[in-house]
Amino acid sequence: MRTFVAISLGLLVGVAAALGLAVAVYSLVPAAPPPSVAPTPAPTVAAATPSPTAAPTPSTSTVPSPSATRSPSPFPLVGSATPPMVAAGLDGGTLDLAAYRGKPVWIVFTGTYCPPCRDEYPLMNGFAVRYAEAGLVVLAVHVKEDAATVRPFVESLDVTFPVGLDGDGSQARAWDAVALPVHYWIDAAGIVQDAALGGLGPDQMARGLATILPGVTIGE
Repeated sequence: MRTFVAISLGLLVGVAAALGLAVAVYSLVPAAPPPSVAPTPAPTVAAATPSPTAAPTPSTSTVPSPSATRSPSPFPLVGSATPPMVAAGLDGGTLDLAAYRGKPVWIVFTGTYCPPCRDEYPLMNGFAVRYAEAGLVVLAVHVKEDAATVRPFVESLDVTFPVGLDGDGSQARAWDAVALPVHYWIDAAGIVQDAALGGLGPDQMARGLATILPGVTIGE
């Protein structure tokens, strides 16, 4: 009996020792760390990038540049060589435009029956005297008039330039002088540089003269 009790006590002591050893061993093993949970990334919001805006294209409206030339003339002869002009001279000779080639010429088709024509004569006479030294030649051709009518008129104004008579109007027609007075300014080379339908004032006359007297200051 004693032997049985001793054996049982020995088994209990052994079991208790084994349990104590197991507890001691377990306590020495480090606890495993809890599994880490990766943080959920915050949703990325892309910043709105403004699309490039095309720069406005500057207006390309055409700005007219100043022109050095005059507006086109309604007179077909402007820019061309003169047609012939031969008329009976009031002095009894012949008035021939070809005789004045090499000089600037101002020619007017006119008539005493035309009030503007009469008014222009004193102005033309003044320009003829003023620019004679520059070589200017002024010619007046009376259309469908005779010497008996024209001579007293010319003498009353003390006209200093040659005057011719276009009795049948043929010269005026050749020069497109269908209404009077008609002025033509012709350069020394015989080219019509300007033309105008009268009656003209001194400013218009000066502009016409400026086209055939280069380098000369024209006063009104």
